[in-house]
Order: sequence, then C-alpha cells, then structure tokens
Amino acid sequence: MFIQTEATPNPSTLKFLPGRPVLPEGTAEFRDIAEAGRSPLAERLFSVGGVSGVFLGHDFISVTKSNGEWQHLKPALLGAIMEHFTAGVPVMAQAGPLHGADDDDGEFFAEADADLVETIKELIETRVRPAVAQDGGDITFKGFRDGVVYLNMRGSCSGCPSSTATLKHGIQNLLRHFVPEVQEVQSIN
Repeated sequence: MFIQTEATPNPSTLKFLPGRPVLPEGTAEFRDIAEAGRSPLAERLFSVGGVSGVFLGHDFISVTKSNGEWQHLKPALLGAIMEHFTAGVPVMAQAGPLHGADDDDGEFFAEADADLVETIKELIETRVRPAVAQDGGDITFKGFRDGVVYLNMRGSCSGCPSSTATLKHGIQNLLRHFVPEVQEVQSIN
C-alpha cells in the first residue's frame, strides 16, 4: 500500500492520501481522543504522540499536530494508517451523523432569504468545498443574517493562518460577485 502525503496551507496539518476511499460520503472531524471513539482509524492516529486533530474526507485524512516535527511524526502516522487499512477494520465503528453537504443542523437564516441562501449554498458546494478539500479541509454553510454569511471551517482550515485570507479574499469576493446581498463572510466554529 502506497500512501501519499501533501502539505496544506496550515503548517500544523498534513494531508494523507491512502489511494482508496476513506469515507463513502460526508466528513468526520475529531478534535481529541474522546471524540475519536466512533472511529478506530482516528483512535489509532491519536495514539501517536503530538496529534491534536483528525479530519476524514472522502479520499483523504488530515492530521493536525499540537507539537513535534513532521519528520518525526509522519512515519508513525503512515504506519498507523497502513496498519488500519491492511487490517480491514472499518473507518467508522458505529453509525452516527457525519458532517456532509446536507448537514443542516444549526443553520440559521430568515425565511425571506431562502432563495439567496440556496444560491450561496450551491456556490459553496460547487466552487468552494472542492478547492478546500484539496487542502485537506472542509467549509460548510451555517447561516446568513444581515448580509453576513457564516461558515464552519474544519480540518486543515480550522486554525490555519491563511484561513482569514481564504475567507475574506477568496470566498467573500466569490459570493459578493454572484450574490450582491452578501456583505461579509465570517467563520464560526
């Protein structure tokens, strides 16, 4: 089994590509070992010292470190991922809600803005999320109020030094272009 790695814009996060599907649909994020209980793969990755977050996408795994150098952590993480997949253990141990494109939990917006929100969500789904996934993260719509779009940034995007630039210069400009009612984009986590 050959596992590729890619750097992400977040220097604390590394993206692993195992060359096979990780999750058939949606995404899953684990911020600590307690949250990782639903995923044997995430638990295995948290057993490597210095890991502070695991994000699972369709065909990638993003690992965030709290300390240590990648040159020391990367071999142990590659070994953990390889062991997991060669053992044939499922990625998720128990069924439960995964975060995905149709994850509407906690969304907020005025009913009068439903058409605008639908356009915003479509732009995020078709233009933003694929680009962000290439960097090992995910962005989902959370709300729209008074011209402000609220997004949830996860995986390598969460805590990334360039996430503000991504939000303000990339996503905000894109949404303003197609939806003039958008005045600003903010992250909520």
